[in-house]
Amino acid sequence: MNIAAGFAEISLLQLLLVAIVALFAAVVGGLAGYGTGALMPLVLVPMIGAEPVVPIIAISSLFTNSGRAAAYLRYVDRRRALIVIAAAALTTALGAYGYTLLTNAGAALVIGAMLILSVPLRRSLRRRDVRIGEAGLGAGAIGYGVVVGGTSGAGVILLSLLMASGLEGAAVIATDAVISLTTSLIKISVFGLAGVVTAQVLAFALLIGLVALPGAFLARIFVERMPVHVHTAILDVAVIAGGAVMIASAARALG
Repeated sequence: MNIAAGFAEISLLQLLLVAIVALFAAVVGGLAGYGTGALMPLVLVPMIGAEPVVPIIAISSLFTNSGRAAAYLRYVDRRRALIVIAAAALTTALGAYGYTLLTNAGAALVIGAMLILSVPLRRSLRRRDVRIGEAGLGAGAIGYGVVVGGTSGAGVILLSLLMASGLEGAAVIATDAVISLTTSLIKISVFGLAGVVTAQVLAFALLIGLVALPGAFLARIFVERMPVHVHTAILDVAVIAGGAVMIASAARALG
C-alpha cells in the first residue's frame, strides 16, 4: 500500500492546516480530556468527505492517547478502566461495523449529530452532578461502546461517565486515555477486516498522530496558565458549529 498516494490531490496548504489543527486538538485534549475526535472532523470532512474520518481518528488516536497516557500514567484508575473496557469491547466492535455500512452522507449525519449532542450532554451531566457506582459505570460503558465504535467525538460521554463514577482531574484524563487506546484498537481491527483502511486513511492518520504526539506534554506546560474552562468553551462553539455544517451538507446531499 502506497501511503504517500493517500495525499493525492491534497495541497500543501491543506496538509499544513490539518497538522495545525491536530496539534491544537492534542493540546486541548491534554487539558480537557477530549478534543481530537471533536475538532478533526471539522477540517477533514470538507477536505476528504465523512466516510474516512472515523477510521482516520481511530488510528491517529493510538498516538494521541499514548502520549496522554504516558504524560499522566501515575493517575490511571486501573479498576475503572478495566470495568469500562470489559463492558464496552463488544458494543464498540458492533458500532464500528455499523459505521462501515453508512454512505458518505449517512456518516456525515451521524458524526454531525454526535458532535452537537455531546455539548448539552456534558453540560447536563455536570450541572446535575450525577454520581454512579461500578455497576452504573459498566452499564453506561455498554452504550458508550456503540457510540464510540461508530462516531467521532464520543469521548465526552466517557469523560462524563468517569467523572460521574467519582474520578476527577488528571485521573479522568489518564483513565480516559487508557480506555480510548483499547477501543481504538478494537475499531481499527473491525475497519481493517471491512477493508476501509485505505492508503488515504493511513496517510492522514499518521500525519495527525505524529504531529499530535507531543500535545499532551505541551498541555502540561499550559495547564496552570490557561484555565480548562476557556478551552472547553471554545471547543463547544467549534463543535456545535461544525456539527451543524456537516448535517446541512449531508441534508443537501440526501435531498
